[in-house]
Order: sequence, then C-alpha cells, then structure tokens
Amino acid sequence: MHPDFWHQRWQQNQIGFHQDTPTPLLQKHWPALGVPAGARVFVPLCGKSLDMAWLAAQGYRVFGVELSELAIEQFFAEHGLQPTAEHSRYGTRFRAGDIEIICGDAFGLDADLLAGCSAVFDRAALIALPPALRQRYAGELQSRLPAGCRGLLITLEYPQAERDGPPFSVPEAEVRELYADAWSVDLLERRPIPADHPGFVNGVSRLETAVYALQRQ
Repeated sequence: MHPDFWHQRWQQNQIGFHQDTPTPLLQKHWPALGVPAGARVFVPLCGKSLDMAWLAAQGYRVFGVELSELAIEQFFAEHGLQPTAEHSRYGTRFRAGDIEIICGDAFGLDADLLAGCSAVFDRAALIALPPALRQRYAGELQSRLPAGCRGLLITLEYPQAERDGPPFSVPEAEVRELYADAWSVDLLERRPIPADHPGFVNGVSRLETAVYALQRQ
C-alpha cells in the first residue's frame, strides 16, 4: 500500500481508525503479559493513538513509528507536550518525556534500533496491511525484535469478500501462520463487535475482534 494513501487520509482527516479513548482490550490484557515497568514498548504504525499515552502512564517507555508527521504533531499537541526533533537515518525522531516517535517507514527499522524493546503492542498495524505486506511485516519487522520480547496483538475478523480494507480481516489461522516461525501465539479473547459499530454500516454481516499474546522465541 502506497504511503500517499495514509498521508492523504491524515490530511483530509479521514481517520475513522483513530479511537478517542485508550483501547479497553489493551487495558484488560496488558497486565497479564508481565512486562516490567520501565520497559521499552514498540507501537508500530502508531498514528496518534491514545494507547501510547496510556502505556506511558503505566510507567513504560514508548517507542512508536508513523509515516505521517501530521499525526505525530497532533499526538504531542493534544497531550500538551513539546517534543524535541532530531534527524536520523530512520527519519525524524520526536521525543517528549517517555514517548519517542519516529516519522518514517516501519519497514526501515533494523534490529539495532529495536534491540531495546521488551514488548510490542499492535492494534492498528497488521490489520492496516494487505496480505503481501502482512507477510513482510511479520517476517521482516517482527523478526527484528529481540528474543523474549512479549506482545499484544488485536485483530479484526469479517468476511473479506464483503468489503475492501483497510482495515483488513486477519483470521486466526493467518495470525498463527504469520508468526509461526518466531513467536508463540496464544488466543486470549474473541468477541463480537456490536451491530451499531460503523463496520456494519459499511456492509459486513459479521465482525469480531480477537486478542493474542505473543512471545518472541
């Protein structure tokens, strides 16, 4: 998927994927991962997610990556933060307090940069990618996280033939296949999404969300 697609979405404020509150399933399941306070948590394709502020409030050091500089600027402004900006080979690095966000391509990150991450939270990255990029995401990016890294992954499931993504449907069988080579995968919860959710307005007959605990082998 071309980066211009996402830049245009942010410029036109077409960000229905953005949530105005922290993700309840993150708040419910994150403590069970046992990630110690002070650990560095990677949030790929982070947008201006309030989940980053929630993780920082729990005592974590948050490290996000996002294509849109507008999204990053909005995140810091909406939280009353004035970040420093530093150019790097990965893209501009914005920092304020315990939150750092790189404005750049998630696929451009390497093992050296991700080596200090003890955990990863993915609510909006995997489901934002079409099938070929999902394979690359799991194979190239996630494999660069260190052994022992823990993660929480949230996906959507619906009949993909009923609508185009993003967000895309990523069924459990695909999750297990994508992560089989390098991660243990445990399904923590699956729940239907209520019929008044915008996804049903867009023409899908069934919509569920699933939550997985991951651990890098």
